[in-house]
Amino acid sequence: MPELPDIAVYLEALQARVLSHKLVKLRLASPFVLRTVDPAPSDVAGREVVSLGRLGKRIVFGLEGDLFIVLHLMIAGRLKWLAPGSKVPGKIGLAAFDFDNGTLVLTEAGSKRRASIHILRGEEALRAHDPGGIEPLEMSLEDFRAALTRERHTLKRTLTDPHVFSGIGNAYSDEILHRARLSPVQMTTNLSDDELARLYGAIREVLLEWIDRLRAGTGSGFPEKVTAFRPEMAVHGRYNQPCPVCRTLVQRIVHAENETNYCARCQTGGKLLADRALSRLLKGDWPKSIDEL
Repeated sequence: MPELPDIAVYLEALQARVLSHKLVKLRLASPFVLRTVDPAPSDVAGREVVSLGRLGKRIVFGLEGDLFIVLHLMIAGRLKWLAPGSKVPGKIGLAAFDFDNGTLVLTEAGSKRRASIHILRGEEALRAHDPGGIEPLEMSLEDFRAALTRERHTLKRTLTDPHVFSGIGNAYSDEILHRARLSPVQMTTNLSDDELARLYGAIREVLLEWIDRLRAGTGSGFPEKVTAFRPEMAVHGRYNQPCPVCRTLVQRIVHAENETNYCARCQTGGKLLADRALSRLLKGDWPKSIDEL
């Protein structure tokens, strides 16, 4: 799922292309992508884009007349900038936003259709789509401490909770926790002042570094390779590959559709975290440490 750095670079590319331009027409290739009835797609036609913003992992187009279009890309949704009037790609194409200078196409790979478009009227309706998490790059250390420790959960769960932090998901939470040298299953209420400070700093460092990386890779073009798995990442998506810090093989915890990657040497004092399915299967044969493994 595109997270804060990916959305930030998408927004920069969109600002250069559609801000102050008119949305000529919204074409829907799949009727299920639009999750609202009123206002209708015809109501946004001919309106100028007056603002662009982000709500968590959502992209928000502000249109004249106090209308808003909210795009949620979910896991496999992606955006493409094409020539004016371009066709919506078959199979993966969901919608096209025709501007006077080009067409923005929303696509989604796979059979599950999770990406969505909401057309809203007024700031109050827009606020209802805000999960409420604080902005990671704008929060103070005290704001961070208060948000993190408000409830007792694991660090991984809290960092990825959109009601706590805005825009952090599975990929960058792995990278942040590795940078901070903290276990993904450590409880939020058990951190020392030093660990809190490390985690706070790691959030800013990782997100800003990746915004710069993605921006440099995109240049003046439009983001093409938006993915949660990048070879330059330290641990996310790098199971059984060497940690860039200590060369220990990266481990993982798999739960449902999510995978948490971590370095046992750097983050858990050498302890292997129990994978729910595999450790239950192996029982007494499950290794307890990276050395035992």
